[in-house]
Amino acid sequence: MTVLEDRIEMAEADDELTLDELFESLERTTPEGYKVEIVEGAIFMSPQRDTHWEIIADIYEQLRTKYPRKRVKSDVRVDYPGHLNGFASDVTLVAEGAEKNEKGLWRCQDIEFVAEVISKGTAHNDYGPKKTAYALADVPVYLIADPYQGKCHLYTQPKDGDYLTETTVAFGGGVDLTLTDIGLTLKTDEFPRD
Repeated sequence: MTVLEDRIEMAEADDELTLDELFESLERTTPEGYKVEIVEGAIFMSPQRDTHWEIIADIYEQLRTKYPRKRVKSDVRVDYPGHLNGFASDVTLVAEGAEKNEKGLWRCQDIEFVAEVISKGTAHNDYGPKKTAYALADVPVYLIADPYQGKCHLYTQPKDGDYLTETTVAFGGGVDLTLTDIGLTLKTDEFPRD
């Protein structure tokens, strides 16, 4: 058998790894300080930068003024609709009374808010397939903080794999979430730029 025939045979075999198997394998090999996500079956590994972390911490701290610690998560895996979508979002707000599933994971149906802070190498995921997956899962509020643009993009009203409303706020302004179930205004005046 040739290498090409071996690859064709492997591609035809229906023993694709599951998200659980992929993450289990990645946990053993991921260097400290790196975040791993699987988006549409592709593995993305990115280092945490100071700018990235400062924005995450700021969003987390502001959410904590209203929500208990057990509901606000960071870099915790949640599986989303689509082919092999296991995201470890920068900030996630879990619904009151939500419980983990039989695998010990939070269910995407119980997510009320997601924030992603853009990294250059994975920005296309946050603006593309992850935004679609969040909308398909009916995550009511999705926020992208982009330190390269110096802007936040707020997406609300998920419908049919997209968000009906997008609001853009320059860093320094307030992201008004008072008309959503989140019920507060996120201050961005201390968000650093890259």
